[in-house]
Amino acid sequence: MPLSEQKISSDTLFNGKVRCAQHEDGYRFSVDAVLLGHFVAPSHGSSVLDLGSGCGVISLILAHRHASVTITCLELQLNLLTLIQRNIITNNLEKRLFAQQGDVASIHKVVEPESFNLVVCNPPYGEVAAGRLSQGSEQAIARHEVRGKVVDFIKAAAFAVKNKGRVAIVFPAPRLSFLISALKNVRLEPKRMQMVHSYPEAPGKLVLVEAVKNGGEELLVVPPLFIYNAPSGEYTPGMAAMFS
Repeated sequence: MPLSEQKISSDTLFNGKVRCAQHEDGYRFSVDAVLLGHFVAPSHGSSVLDLGSGCGVISLILAHRHASVTITCLELQLNLLTLIQRNIITNNLEKRLFAQQGDVASIHKVVEPESFNLVVCNPPYGEVAAGRLSQGSEQAIARHEVRGKVVDFIKAAAFAVKNKGRVAIVFPAPRLSFLISALKNVRLEPKRMQMVHSYPEAPGKLVLVEAVKNGGEELLVVPPLFIYNAPSGEYTPGMAAMFS
């Protein structure tokens, strides 16, 4: 559907300090993006690349929390790229946030090699299931491996990040072994990891991993994060703080 025909909602983060336009019926960011935006801490003055940015929410979070960084949002879908540009203007981030259309599978066409201190990525890791989603829809491309495989995003991250630079990814916890193998295959060494659980008694749902290009083998596993309190179903204080 053309952008002019899509209904747009305006959502907020940080008690209204950050506004994020999203398509009401298209791809909408989830808790994955919020978690990743708070997991990483860019160094002062860092250049950051956000691969497959969607509406740009991870970049908006990073820009709000780290005032010295500059961020490039790389997004394949033109409808979502237009949303990123709108969100940049709405949040007065024209000097620090930049939108670039491009395909991670041919990242060399739009990004210089080893040009970023940090790369963040919430890749489309859902399996392609026939009949569940139109494979050309905005949601399918953003959430499922329709136009780009997870390994394409990891290879793109390794291409774009500087030597000893960092790459941070949010990923399904049950596929952690696949993620670690894929990272190591392109010389991205996992250095910090956090497991995310829906509830304290539930198995890990997501995992946050930060890797260093050509780093050593030491891995820091930080305390787990719980999204909801049981039995109320409300956000835990730590999770609620990420939105406020």
